[in-house]
Amino acid sequence: MTPQIRSLRPFIGAKDFAVSRSFYQAWGFVETVLSPAMSLFSREGVSFYLQNYYVPEWVDNTMLFLEVEDVEKYWAELTALDLPGRYAGVRVLPIRHEDWGKEGFVHDPAGVLWHIGEFKSE
Repeated sequence: MTPQIRSLRPFIGAKDFAVSRSFYQAWGFVETVLSPAMSLFSREGVSFYLQNYYVPEWVDNTMLFLEVEDVEKYWAELTALDLPGRYAGVRVLPIRHEDWGKEGFVHDPAGVLWHIGEFKSE
């Protein structure tokens, strides 16, 4: 029998660890502090590690794709949080419609790029 996969948890960096921790909490992720330099953030079965570690070349090229059930509804809730108004450097870009589905983009305070999308139903 092949062991079952239980999760995939990427590691992302933070330019200012305290600011990034606050940003992800405001976004609705629950933080579990693992050490003074690392936390696990989780929401609805999705998790990632945030590190107090910053290398511009790495962070500027980090991208994550978060698949949601209804991107329009998710976007309404996300934009209501006014994250760009609360955190310097944060950008929330409008939803784009593509052949495969639709997605919007969020840049976190360090520059990590989140693609938030919904695939077309077949």
